[in-house]
Amino acid sequence: MNKLPSHAAAPAAGHPEQGFSYSRAFFEDLVDAALAHARRMGATDAGAEASEGCGLSVSVRKGQLESVERNRDKSLGVTVYVGHRRGNASTSDFSPAAVEQTVRAAFDIARFTAEDPMAGLPDADDIANDHRDLDLFHPWSLSSEQAAHLALACEDAALQTSRKITNSEGAGVSAQQSHFFSAHTHGFRGGYASSRHSLSVAPIAGKGAGMQRDAWYSSMRSPDELASPAAVGRYAAERALSRLKSRRIPTTECPVLFESPLAAGLLGGFVQAVSGGALYRKSTFLVDSLGKTVFPRHIDIAEDPFVLRGKGSSPFDDEGVRVQARSVVKGGRVEGYFLSSYSARKLGMKTTGNSGGSHNLTMTSRHTQAGDDLDAMLRKLGTGLFVIELMGQGVNYVTGDYSRGASGFWVENGKIAFPVQEITIAGNLKTMFKGIEAVGADAYNYGAKSVGSILINRMKVAGSS
Repeated sequence: MNKLPSHAAAPAAGHPEQGFSYSRAFFEDLVDAALAHARRMGATDAGAEASEGCGLSVSVRKGQLESVERNRDKSLGVTVYVGHRRGNASTSDFSPAAVEQTVRAAFDIARFTAEDPMAGLPDADDIANDHRDLDLFHPWSLSSEQAAHLALACEDAALQTSRKITNSEGAGVSAQQSHFFSAHTHGFRGGYASSRHSLSVAPIAGKGAGMQRDAWYSSMRSPDELASPAAVGRYAAERALSRLKSRRIPTTECPVLFESPLAAGLLGGFVQAVSGGALYRKSTFLVDSLGKTVFPRHIDIAEDPFVLRGKGSSPFDDEGVRVQARSVVKGGRVEGYFLSSYSARKLGMKTTGNSGGSHNLTMTSRHTQAGDDLDAMLRKLGTGLFVIELMGQGVNYVTGDYSRGASGFWVENGKIAFPVQEITIAGNLKTMFKGIEAVGADAYNYGAKSVGSILINRMKVAGSS
């Protein structure tokens, strides 16, 4: 997609506290004051984090400004340990009296909480000391008028694509930034500023009972990397137009191709199934899967926290623990879980630096060729279902059972035949993972996950009886 015109994006800030009400030094003093008060009260260990976020969100619809919102929030969170008893409290008041009151509240909670032998700060030898700069902070000096202009241009591009684009659910622009500082009594001290900006639109095609909607967006750390309003608007309109005259299909079993943004959701399902909380509670269909083959042997999943400007990048996890680039799945075999210090202790393992979630996951297939774009993936699908939208939350991570409402296209002999809607696709994630036949070269970054379209060999499709 084309990028935003250069005049629409402010240059990256040279000063790390640009646009914030509080400095890094103020946050360090605030956190240190909270930790000192916790020690005076008799806490065995303590941690604290001060943070601030601010931003602008503007929405338009049918050529008119709908809303302008400016947000600014701040917080101090304090965690106190009395032996193996844990208490947590937070406040948005940074006055000395409020800080002391918050620490006391956390301390009192800890005193009356049941003891948990696994509770505690990360081990000292797991603490991150190398806090590399990952280029995550790119503030956008955008006025509400400029934001509205970009949103209107995006919506107008959608509406001008075709006379069949008859309506709009609106377009929006968001510019957000935040910073934090965290420390605890096992020696961790660190923090950084970050930003996240986006542009989106949701056009409607057709009339009456035949109307179809779709949407598209662009989201980046830096505003100069956002797709242009015209490109986002046109693509969203083309997606809505492609869904006109959708119909149902008879119930069948067939191969299913997941569009790359939805394929990222399948990758997210794997992450959830091999994350610490689900594993130690044994509430996952992938319990005890370490070292076992869960995917076909051509599938690899890698994690890299150090991608410059990456949406899942961080020099340390939420506990201040070291993060590392690693292989999570190699040749279809699970090489690692996603563990915090607590869940690792519950499992008798070591933390993987994933308190707070995964970092920049990429799923690839060793069979993928450079030319395996969407058209090539449709040819691999042959005759079956190409899914571009999923609805509902029908995933049971205890059993792996998977059932979601879906819309997309029926494909015959590698070509799209017609759009389909009001269907349900069903299977089991364990079988679906094993049934991945191909991963496209059409990789799409969805949050902290990047993957191309995924072809699964067979699923149940419930349509008209």
